Amino acid sequence: MTRSYRFPVGFVWGAATSAYQIEGSPLADGAGPSIWQRFAHTPGMMANGDHGDVACDHYRRYKDDVQLMRALGLQSYRFSIAWARVLPEGTGRVNQKGLDFYSRLVDELLANGIEPNATLFHWDLPAALDDRGGWLNRDVAHWFAEYAQVMFDALDDRVKRWSTINEPWVVTDGGYLHGALAPGHRSKYEAPIVAHNLMRASGAAIQVYRAMGRHQIGVVFNIEPKYPASQSRADVAAARRAHAYMNEQFANPALLGSYPPELKEIFGDAWPDFPAEDFQLTKQPVDFVGINYYTRSVVKHDDDGYPCHATRVRQANATHTETDWEVYEQGLVDTLMWFKDRYGDLPLYITENGAAFYDPPVAEGNVVEDPLRIAYLRKHLRALHQCIEAGVNLKGYYAWSLLDNLEWSLGFAKRFGLYHVDYASLKRTPKASAKFYAKVIETNGEALGS
Repeated sequence: MTRSYRFPVGFVWGAATSAYQIEGSPLADGAGPSIWQRFAHTPGMMANGDHGDVACDHYRRYKDDVQLMRALGLQSYRFSIAWARVLPEGTGRVNQKGLDFYSRLVDELLANGIEPNATLFHWDLPAALDDRGGWLNRDVAHWFAEYAQVMFDALDDRVKRWSTINEPWVVTDGGYLHGALAPGHRSKYEAPIVAHNLMRASGAAIQVYRAMGRHQIGVVFNIEPKYPASQSRADVAAARRAHAYMNEQFANPALLGSYPPELKEIFGDAWPDFPAEDFQLTKQPVDFVGINYYTRSVVKHDDDGYPCHATRVRQANATHTETDWEVYEQGLVDTLMWFKDRYGDLPLYITENGAAFYDPPVAEGNVVEDPLRIAYLRKHLRALHQCIEAGVNLKGYYAWSLLDNLEWSLGFAKRFGLYHVDYASLKRTPKASAKFYAKVIETNGEALGS
């Protein structure tokens, strides 16, 4: 008998993008620059000198892109809002033309039967706020709350699901500890402050929503399970530190109101004593949590491994993506079961999941064949079905990404999209994975059995 992979009634099938990665026109119609617009135009920071000035030109082609979503049968679309497009200085004056773009996008989605799912912050802090200290300034929580209120006032009549901040770990680790992402800082002393202020800002926005919002709000974490390379005491401790640093540093203050003790061990004298009252702000009731899952890490103790005294051990005899991430769907099961055990029976969404595999720069024919991506999606969606059967309160899934796009400092070289983008002509071509995913949506998962 063939196993059924039918998902529960009401399970939400979607796809996700982010503003700077697809919109283009970052300074159009009165928008202010963001830290990513500034970073991308700093020589040497981006692969191949790529930048988001055009990206996928979604700012002008959004109606056509919504038709791509409709062709997939998407029930929901997760997008982010460019803060500086709406508030060019980060606070104060509202740029109505920027706000109107998102209003038009929401209306277009709804007209095509697609529920909008809006993320307030996906890494593109207004440059004007960065000039005032950005995430290092405690006032950023108030700035973010002001921005959130502008968006809730404008769109909460039509947007029923909001997220505050996407992947605060990446903002902190890439932007302030290792310098590979905007704004390009490298400081062990800055990173804990940034992490803390991100969660204070998230809490402040949730407070605003509780006072005036009518639907649901949550926060999105990227979770990467850590497995010790051996059962030696040193490797087990290294995996524990890496897990606390990546997976608990943000979820704990948001959901438990505290930090894991390993962070003080990791950061040493760079770890501040945060005021106790801050945790009343970080720990706000959420309606759901979004989890972004791509891969796992197997780690071993390494005195030179920064900052956790741990280093990744690449697994032989495993499939790896173009970003050198191991394909390991069991890690998704382990992640969701751990999250449920650790934080309780919260409604969860997989808000990002996908893979970069090689696709040709120019599509030949009407479909781009991508069998490795199809295999990745099938394995991970089957894993999600297993989690639901095991009692995880999983409400929906968003594939990353709708379109090939600017993969941050990696430029346009890594393609995650269900739709291929020819960056010279900006032509969109469906990949075979798009057709596969459309069938999964149409059958509510049953197509996973074939």
